[in-house]
Amino acid sequence: MAHANATSAAVTLNRMSRFQWLAIAICVLLNMLDGFDVMVMAFAAPHVSADWGLSGKELGLMLSAGLVGMALGSLVLAPLADKHGRRAMILWCLVILTVGMLASAFAQNAWQLAALRVLTGIGIGGMLAGVGVITAEYASPKWRSTAVALQATGYPIGATIGGLIAAAMLEHWGWHSVFVFGAAASLLCIPVVLVLLPESLDFLVSRRPAGALERLNALLARMQQPALAALPAPPATPPKAGYAALFTPGLRRNSVLIALGFFMHMFAFYFVLSWTPKLLVQAGMSAEQGITGGVLLNLGGIVGGALFGWLASRFLITRLTAGSFVIAAVGMVVFAALGTQLNLAFPVAFVIGAALFGSMAGLYAVAPIVFDASVRTTGLGWAIGIGRIGAILSPMTVGVLVDAGWQPANLYYVLALPLLVAVVAVLSMRLLAQR
Repeated sequence: MAHANATSAAVTLNRMSRFQWLAIAICVLLNMLDGFDVMVMAFAAPHVSADWGLSGKELGLMLSAGLVGMALGSLVLAPLADKHGRRAMILWCLVILTVGMLASAFAQNAWQLAALRVLTGIGIGGMLAGVGVITAEYASPKWRSTAVALQATGYPIGATIGGLIAAAMLEHWGWHSVFVFGAAASLLCIPVVLVLLPESLDFLVSRRPAGALERLNALLARMQQPALAALPAPPATPPKAGYAALFTPGLRRNSVLIALGFFMHMFAFYFVLSWTPKLLVQAGMSAEQGITGGVLLNLGGIVGGALFGWLASRFLITRLTAGSFVIAAVGMVVFAALGTQLNLAFPVAFVIGAALFGSMAGLYAVAPIVFDASVRTTGLGWAIGIGRIGAILSPMTVGVLVDAGWQPANLYYVLALPLLVAVVAVLSMRLLAQR
């Protein structure tokens, strides 16, 4: 590992300016689109199913299609961001996302909607890797983990707000309207990114596009940082690019471990978010109580992400992330043991949501200090993409187990195990910088 910080050695950020916090706030906003998109489809699914008379298998296809697109976007588009610019890729992904959302409103059958969900997911997946990297780069070392944790908190905020908006719109205007709203939301983000979101600092230093020094110094001036007289000399041996760079001897171990951590987290995460409402009802609760349990998970996520961000400036990030995984695993075991004791089960659901989103924030904070600046978006895209594969497999695996007669409590016991594997993965990574 030849690097320790999320920004290039040529640029040392020793303070946080208003401009840097604004860039991070925009990244939080963009991450909200991910949470909004997931919840919009979850809320619209019963209405779409009723309109078209879909089977459970067809409905499951549409719910998984967006996750397939996210995996593709993370794995395919992220390397292009390292080559052509992370801000530019975010803009193109917003265009893809807008088109996919708007076209979804006019889908005529399940196959069309599933294909458009893949397209929408590609836009989100390609965007998230660049967003995570820019967040890390524009934060000073002291505030970096906190900033990345806050950016990750955008997901539950978007999921909560998206769920509330979707519920109201579905009642008055039908399922088509929620996709139109989603298209409008992503469309409005395009001018915001064009005007306010800066290009990645490390991209300007490592890839040296036309006018790189002038653009870099203009950004440094806005951050109240000293200007550079010249860009640092490029390495004598050009570094490998793309996925080949992730599996060089110095990075191979961490590339595998960070992807394993994301996979195991997403496998458990999407089980909890996708199945908790249904399994609560199956365990004897009412439909309203099942929905309440699902809402509490996301509300806990908002609190957990914010709390993790506060703690991240005070504790080693790998240990804090591992601790969040352990709390989530223990919470799932306790939740399963409580059954339908609402006065205890609901607070535990809140804690599970907080710990799961906190550990997600931790993984996003760890990733930028694992990979070299020239392939940082590729690396984060690799980790997120592998994680999304876990997200795709999780609901399907649980569905098979439910059909086989597994009881809800046993599912929570078993699905807590991936979180413990993630603990081992995080603590086994070799990092020169922990903050």
